[in-house]
Amino acid sequence: MLLFSGCEPETPKDHYSLKECQEELLEAKDYTNDGGIDHIVVVKKERRMYLYKNGTVQQSIPVSLGKNPLGQKEQKGDNRTPEGEFFIHRKLCSPKYYRSLCISYPRPEDKARAAAKGVNPGGDITIHAQPKWNADGKGDSYTLAHNWTEGCVAVTNAAMRELWYAVREGVPVTIQGTSNNR
Repeated sequence: MLLFSGCEPETPKDHYSLKECQEELLEAKDYTNDGGIDHIVVVKKERRMYLYKNGTVQQSIPVSLGKNPLGQKEQKGDNRTPEGEFFIHRKLCSPKYYRSLCISYPRPEDKARAAAKGVNPGGDITIHAQPKWNADGKGDSYTLAHNWTEGCVAVTNAAMRELWYAVREGVPVTIQGTSNNR
């Protein structure tokens, strides 16, 4: 006797289901027209993200950075968050981190700097939400108190829900280093 429990594979317990997110992207329901964010600024030394609209800060949210937050990202595996001017180049439904906004790293100058040193510049840098164990947000105070990513910028799931609908692809992202002034 054969029993079938469903047509789709079961999502691992440590991963998010992607169905709702993917449907939003396919149906272009991932942005609200009631006003959006037109610039994101991350200030590493403050561990904060500032969301701008028409040159005015609309919101400030705490972030976690790469485990090795000081200085510019130089190569894959250095656990540093890159610094400079980037843009959101796509939205990603992430089984590991809920939802992600992909940043345009590495840029040509990052690739050239890495090539001059004979190293891989790394990539896949995102602004992402929390791992599945913190899906309910009860661990936000812990995750926001530490720099734990591999070079990404992490926000809470609640903050990502707001960002997801307020940001379009192409929005500029400035990541200021630990010694920059705002």
